[in-house]
Formats: sequence, structure tokens, C-alpha cells
Amino acid sequence: MLDIEKIRENPEGIEERLRTRDPDVEIGKILELDEKRRSLIKEVEELRHERNEESEKIGKLKAEGKDDEAEAIIDRMGSVADEIDELEEDLEAVESSLEEKMARLPNLPHESVPVSDVEEDKEVIAEYGEKPSFDFEPRNHLELGEELNLFKFDRAAKISGARFPFYYGDGALLEMALIQFMYFFQVQQNEYTPVFPPYLAKGSSYFTSGQLPKFEDDLYRIDDRANEKSDRKDKDETLYLNPTAESILVNYYKDDILEAGQLPKKLVAFTTCFRREAGSYGEEERGLIRTHQFNKVELFRFVEPENSYRHFEELTHDAEAILQELGMHYRKVALPTCDLAQQASKTIDLEVWIPTQEKYYEVSSISNCEDFQARRGSIRYRPESGNNGSNESKPEFLHTLNGSGLATSRLLVSLLENNQRPDGSIEVPEALAKYAGKEVIQ
Repeated sequence: MLDIEKIRENPEGIEERLRTRDPDVEIGKILELDEKRRSLIKEVEELRHERNEESEKIGKLKAEGKDDEAEAIIDRMGSVADEIDELEEDLEAVESSLEEKMARLPNLPHESVPVSDVEEDKEVIAEYGEKPSFDFEPRNHLELGEELNLFKFDRAAKISGARFPFYYGDGALLEMALIQFMYFFQVQQNEYTPVFPPYLAKGSSYFTSGQLPKFEDDLYRIDDRANEKSDRKDKDETLYLNPTAESILVNYYKDDILEAGQLPKKLVAFTTCFRREAGSYGEEERGLIRTHQFNKVELFRFVEPENSYRHFEELTHDAEAILQELGMHYRKVALPTCDLAQQASKTIDLEVWIPTQEKYYEVSSISNCEDFQARRGSIRYRPESGNNGSNESKPEFLHTLNGSGLATSRLLVSLLENNQRPDGSIEVPEALAKYAGKEVIQ
């Protein structure tokens, strides 16, 4: 959620920056509603003040035996009360409309984000490692999976439908090894607090993270009939399956006020993620390239605003460390304005090389959301020294950052294809071998 005061101060500048993300953004109606809201609040407050003053007069008049004058004031205050009720109804409607429009605005892009309306215009920051070369025709992950009995996509389709994975045998072993390696690496090497969060969350939680209300169609929602049979009465609290652990973790300190000395808070989580991703996909996105269900280790930080871009660099390094430990060739890219998630102010993607497609695929998105999510979830901290020259610090919104550390599906594709040998076997990277219990898959 953007700060309405900043929009009031510089409406043209804010609109211009937001239109680099979405050319259809208009804030004129928001300003109209904001002005109407403030006008109604002023009217209501003035009428309440008048009612309070007149109420004091009534008591005095009755004490002086002037009942007729008191009754006249009482009659008039009845009309004032009715007017207040009508104005409060109008105010509620205006506030609801204003909140709905504010909730659909994306975050302001950081000044360093490449400006473009073309998703492919990502800025390549750096490449790491060497692209593998083969003296044989490399097999794709589906061919390797069939020969080594790693996946059962046909079984998954019978059970769940298209684009759901079914890891099998050594495929399941490698998937679990990746999860364990990445999770324990961040706990042991980078001092993240390990958490294992719920897979389901209420609609209000997804409002905080930024998925709702704008992107509800991308989420898997628990059927309302099931909700009616449960003990949850509020339809706004419908449960959804998490599309990323970010949506869950950002709510950990919802409505809380932290002390500055408690920051930063660093969490690492493992969850299975679920995304509808409606649409048609090409031949190159079969198998594990694009699925409705995938596994991911997520990194999350709650930080002070003045340090958030230092933490952004650290978070990116923490995610990169996984790829480096696995000896993967990858590149680091900055997403353009048009490709940022609604909540993100800046995003860096890590992309691994898929040799049979001669193409890079994203395995991690690292984002600084600044105070966007904190405003939606009322997540604040109290600075150590008083702000605005006061002795006592006033709570302020902190900054939230998230990053995949990493998503396993495309990572596993790249790992299989880049580490294959002429006989069709797979060399397991040393960092992964102790979790997989073997050095070669054959």
C-alpha cells in the first residue's frame, strides 16, 4: 500500500513512476475520493463537537428549570444525530472505495530499476561459472527422467490433472536432498531462523502480501462450501493455498510493533507452493519447467528502512551461494518496471542455464518491497532514538524483503541436464551428495 500523503504531495510524479509499471494507472479518482473523505471527516467532527457543546447546555438549562429551551435543543440535536449517521454512511462508502483503489496500486519502482514495458528488457548484471560443453548430444530432463525412472508425470496427471509433478525413486531422493541442503545451508551458514509455516492462509494475509485483491485468479481457493461447514464465519477469511512462503512469512509480525534492537529478523522456510497460472504453454515448458505445484526454500527479512538495500544485497548473495555451492552456471538480472510483482520496488532474478533449450530460466526472485507490505499489514518498529526531535520514538513502518533460496523444480532440471554423462548417468554435486546418499544417479 502506498502512502496517501506522498500521493497528495506529488500526484503527477507518482503517477508518472507508476505508469512505467502499468500504463493504465490513474490516481485522479483516488485524489477525489481522498478529498471527499477528508471533507466528510471534517463535517462529522464539527457536528459531533456541536452536539457535545449543546449537550452540556441541556444539563444546565434543566438545572435552571428552563425545560422548554432544553427540549428545543434536544429536538435539534436529534436532527444533528440523523445527519451524522448519514454522513458516516457516506464516509464508510468513500473509505471503502478509496481502500479498494489504493489496494490495486503497485509499489513505486526504485530509481535503479530499468524502465521498460517489455518483459524481455531485463538488465543482465553478471554471469557466473562456465556454460557446460558436451562431446555428445545431451538429453533433456524428460528423457533423463524416463531412462533413470525419476518422474511419473502420467501418474500425476491421472491423480491431479496436468502440470502436477510426481517425483519417483532417485528423482524424489534428489528433490528432498535439494530441499535439505538449501534449508540447512541458510540456517548454519547465514544464521537464518528456521521455520516451517502453514500451507494455508486467510484472505487477509494475502492482502498484506499483495496477492489480494488484484490477483485472486492466480490463487487456489478452498471451496466456500467447506468454509460454511467450518467454524469460520467471516467469508473474508476464506483460506487459500500459498503461492509462495513470502505470503505466509510477511504476516508473522502483522499488527506488531518491534523494537529497533530486535531487527533484522531473518527467517528461512520450506513450503510446497501452488499456483494456478492459467494459460497455454509451449513444448519447451513441459515437465518440471512450469507446474502448478512446486517446492521452494524461502528467505525473508524484516529490516529498518535505512538498511534495506544493504540487506537486499546480502539476501541476493545468500541465494546465489546455493548455486555456487552446487557449481551451477547462472546469471543475475534486474527486472524491468513492467515485470515487477505488485508489492516489489526492485527485483533481482537468478537464472540457471538449461543446455537442451539453450535458454536461461528463473530459479530465484529477490525483492525489496520497502514499506509496501508493512503498511498493508501494520508492521512497525520503534526507532532507538526519538524521531522528529522528540524524546520518545514514534513507531514507523519497517521494510520487508524476500527471496527464493531456491525453487527446486527448474533447479533440478538444470542440475540433471548440466551434470549428465555420456552413459546417461547423473553426477551428483558434492554439496548435495551427502543429503542424497550417493554420488551418481544411474
